[in-house]
Amino acid sequence: MAGFLSPTTLEQIRAASNIVDVIGHVVPLKRAGANFVTLCPFHREKSPSFNVNPSKQIFRCFGCGKGGDVFTFIREYENISFMDAVRHLAERARIPIEFDTTPGEQESRSTKDVLLKIHDQIASRWQHSFSNEAGGEIARQYLQNRGVSEEAIKVFRIGYAPDAWDDTVNWAKSKGHGLNLVEQAGLILSKNEGQSYYDRFRGRLMFPICDEQGRVIAFSGRILSGDEKAAKYVNSPETPIFSKSRVMFGLDKSKRAILDAGFALICEGQLDMIACFMAGIQNVVAPQGTALTSDHARILKRYTNEVVVCFDADSAGQKATVRAFDALLPVGLAIRVATIPAPDDPDSFIKKMGADAFRDRLTKAEGFFDYLLNRLCSVNDSGSDRGRQEVLKAMAEAVYKTGDAVVIDRYAQKTAARLGVSGASAAAQFKKLAPHPTVRRGLDLEPQPASIEPAAGELDVPTPPSPQEMWLLKLLCQEEEVLEWAHAHLDLEWIQHPDVRQLLSFRLHPTDDGSFPSVTTVLGSVESNSEAALLLTEAAVTDQVYPNASRQVQDLVLRLRNAQIDRRLNQFRIQAADPNLTQEQTNAAATMELALRRAKKFPLEPLAGF
Repeated sequence: MAGFLSPTTLEQIRAASNIVDVIGHVVPLKRAGANFVTLCPFHREKSPSFNVNPSKQIFRCFGCGKGGDVFTFIREYENISFMDAVRHLAERARIPIEFDTTPGEQESRSTKDVLLKIHDQIASRWQHSFSNEAGGEIARQYLQNRGVSEEAIKVFRIGYAPDAWDDTVNWAKSKGHGLNLVEQAGLILSKNEGQSYYDRFRGRLMFPICDEQGRVIAFSGRILSGDEKAAKYVNSPETPIFSKSRVMFGLDKSKRAILDAGFALICEGQLDMIACFMAGIQNVVAPQGTALTSDHARILKRYTNEVVVCFDADSAGQKATVRAFDALLPVGLAIRVATIPAPDDPDSFIKKMGADAFRDRLTKAEGFFDYLLNRLCSVNDSGSDRGRQEVLKAMAEAVYKTGDAVVIDRYAQKTAARLGVSGASAAAQFKKLAPHPTVRRGLDLEPQPASIEPAAGELDVPTPPSPQEMWLLKLLCQEEEVLEWAHAHLDLEWIQHPDVRQLLSFRLHPTDDGSFPSVTTVLGSVESNSEAALLLTEAAVTDQVYPNASRQVQDLVLRLRNAQIDRRLNQFRIQAADPNLTQEQTNAAATMELALRRAKKFPLEPLAGF
C-alpha cells in the first residue's frame, strides 16, 4: 500500500491494539508470571516457547526466533505487508486513517478500494441469485449432484450469474457504479466503442477468488448448460487488484492449516480444493487452472517448505504434474506427488472412498523423482533401446536441475535398476546427457537438454554481540531508572556490535519532554524482523528482576570503556613500531598511548544516590 502514516497515528493504533488481546484472539494464551506463553503459531513445537510481554507490548519465540510488536505479529501471521497490517489493526480499533500520498497514488488507492467494493457487492448479488432466484435452480441442482454441501456454498460464497446479457450492467447502474469502473473490474465488456456494455459472466456457477486477506478480487465462472462451443470456465481478466499468476484459490482459508500441517496440498481445480477443505484436509490450495507458476511457488514458500501435488488422474493432469516441477524446484520446495486411480479426481475420490482414504494417499505420496521415473516407464517402452534412452534422457534432465550430486547419483542408480542396466553405465549415460549450462527449457516427458540449476549459497550467519553488550542491552531494556545515567556516561563508540549500538542509540535518545523512548517505540524504529529487532525482543520480552541493576550497569559500561581504550592502545603500539615514522610522529603516538593509560585509571561517576 503506497502512502505514509505519521508516527503519532502509528502510536495511536499501537496503543489501541493490546498485543495480548490481538494474539489471544488467534491462539490461546496462558499466564506465566508477568508474561503469557503459548505454542508458537509460526513453527511446530510440543512445548510452549512463545512469550508475550504485556508491559512492553512485544512477543518473542525462543524456539524459532521470531519476535516484534503487534504490527509484526499481524504481518507475519496474516502474511501481509506492514501497511496492510496497520490498516488491519486500525480497522479493528475503529481508527480512521488517511495516508499522505501523491495524487497519482491517491487515485490508484481509490480505484483499488472501489474495485474491491464492487467485487464484494457482486459476490453477494450472485449468492442471492444462487439461493433465492428461480434461475439459480440449475446451479443449485448442479452442486447438489456434485455433493457440495450448503456449508461449503456459504464458506466459499459460491453464487450464480443469471443467464442474461445485462443483469450485471443493470445491477451496477442501480448501485451507482460507473460502467467504466465495472468494466475495469472485468465484470462487463464494452461494444460499439464504449457506447454500450454487456455481461462477461452469464448463466455460470460463480466461484469468488480471494486474496490472502480474504477479499474478493476476481471470479471463475463454470458453464452449466450443454453448449459445447462455450468455454468450460471463464475467469476474470487481469485487473489492478488481480493477477492470475499470483493468486492461489483458497489460500486465504488454508494458510493457517498449511503452517500447522507442514506442507501444502496442491489440487487442480476449485471443486477439488473445496472437497478437500470441507473433508477436513484444509492445508489445500489450487492454482487458477493447471498452470502452476513460479509466483505461485514463491507464495507457497512463505508458508511451507514442502508441497504435495495431487492433480487429476487423466493424462492432462499428469502432464501438469510434471510441468509443476519447473515452478516448484527453483524456490527450494520439497516436492511429493500423490496419485489417485483413473478416472477420479480428488473431489470424486473423496466422495467415493472417504477422507481417510484420501489422507492415506497423501501420507504415501512419493518423492517427485520416484513419481517421474514411474511415469516415464509407463509412457515409454522400457524394454526397447529407444524407450530406455528416452527414460534416461528425461531423468537426467530432471535430476541435474537440482545441482545435487547425491541426488544425481541416487537416481542414476534407481533408473538403472528400473531399466535392468548396470549402475555404472546409467551413471555414465547421465553424465553424457548432462544438459548444457547455457540452455534452459521446461521439463517434459520427451525432454531436450536443459540447464543445471546452481545450488544456493550458504547464508552468512550473523555474529552475535558479546555477552557484556547483550547483558547491557537487557538491563537498559528492563531498568528505567538507569537510562539517564547511561545516556550521560555511555559513549556508543564503545559498543562494537552494530545492532546493539543502533538499538541503544534509540533507547538512550531523550524525547522533547526529557523521557526516554519505550522498548516498543524503539522496536518501531528498526526494520521489522531485522537482526536488531530480534535482538531487542530477546532482550526485552521477559520481565526479569536484576539484583543490583545499577551496579551492574556501571560495571558493564566501565568494562566496555576500558575495552575500547585497550583497542586504541593496541593501535598506537602498532603505529609506534612503524620504522617509517618520523621522530615527531613517534613522540605523538607515545604521548597518546600515555594519555590513554591514564584515562583507563579514571572511574566513572556513580549513579546519584548509589
